[in-house]
Amino acid sequence: MKNTSELIVMLTYNDCTVPNAAEVFEQCRETRARCWGFKEQGIPFSEMQALFARMKACGKTTFLEVVSYTEEECLRGAQTAAACGCDYLMGTLFFDSVNAICRKNGVRYMPFVGQVTGRPSVLHGTAEEMIRQAQRCLAKGAYGIDLLGYRYTGNGAALNRAFTAAVPGPVCIAGSVNSYARLEELRQTAPAYFTIGSAFFDHAFGQDIPAQIDAVCRFMEVGHA
Repeated sequence: MKNTSELIVMLTYNDCTVPNAAEVFEQCRETRARCWGFKEQGIPFSEMQALFARMKACGKTTFLEVVSYTEEECLRGAQTAAACGCDYLMGTLFFDSVNAICRKNGVRYMPFVGQVTGRPSVLHGTAEEMIRQAQRCLAKGAYGIDLLGYRYTGNGAALNRAFTAAVPGPVCIAGSVNSYARLEELRQTAPAYFTIGSAFFDHAFGQDIPAQIDAVCRFMEVGHA
């Protein structure tokens, strides 16, 4: 089975950008990963701008994921994504004001759904509630949805399957994808995107980060590393 789920490499650990994110990107930019991003916390804004510009110069698709829950914080994240020229804003709780900034600046918006708390984030709620919420977000113009499936307090794999099957837009499974068993679940679920950050720095898929990235990309294509 050929899988089309796209890996987003997140230069993050425990939901914060790693301080040497630019250095890690340079070590890994020749890997097979086409999608790259990081969080709104961990490095100064000037470094964020420079790193996103470098990623785009290397032909990468760029993602900022914002782990914030108040409208003020989410707005700040959207403004940062726009100022950095990001292709996608992931995370935030859905607010019309955030959606408006994204639409004005050509940023594709993929908000969280469910009851999200903490950092690293935890997801609460029912699949039915999250699906309804996702449908409302998409109807208002969001591009897709950022689902913290493996941060769910219930059965994450079951949530991922039900949600991806029911939601009529691109879904990203974000957070705690940290084993080949979970990659195989994602191969079966086939979301549009999935993120891996901390697991690469914990060497969940090997010792060398570039080799881990390529191993994950290969596994998603053919079912083995």
